[in-house]
Amino acid sequence: MLRLFVGIEFPPELKLHLSLLQNGVAGAKWVDAGNLHLTLRFIGEVDEGVAADVDDALSRVQAKRFALQLAGVGVFGGDRLRTLWAGVEREPALATLQSKIEHALTRVGLLPEPRKFAPHVTLARLREPRRDDLQRFLAANAQFRAEALKVEAFSLIASYPIKAGSIYEDQADYPLM
Repeated sequence: MLRLFVGIEFPPELKLHLSLLQNGVAGAKWVDAGNLHLTLRFIGEVDEGVAADVDDALSRVQAKRFALQLAGVGVFGGDRLRTLWAGVEREPALATLQSKIEHALTRVGLLPEPRKFAPHVTLARLREPRRDDLQRFLAANAQFRAEALKVEAFSLIASYPIKAGSIYEDQADYPLM
């Protein structure tokens, strides 16, 4: 079995820029800088046959290259805060790519993703964070803005859970037009 997701990988300089945000919040389990990425679609655990079908379907996705702008920070979770993230500015080409990926995956038999696509970069998972730490973090990084990223491909990535988090391994890259 393989645990897979589709994402946009970041160059080392962007990962470094994002990693510099990762501090000052007690109860935060920071994502390893090498694992920072933008998830387009979580797939989950599948066997080798389904993985091959996924690869074939993704290789047929055609979309244009575009620029991605990371800006701002926020938190998901409502009453039980669980994820600290860096934001992604609205980009129609990103939404189009994600929609095409979703359709390709449902055509090979995967269940549709029930949640609305909310592009973000997970910086940390939260376990009972101190609210004042979070408020300071959000205020201090509200103006965060990275250099625009030229997106020329997306990737199929395997995730191998380990005690310290996960190890990600690129399975295939799919160039954009």
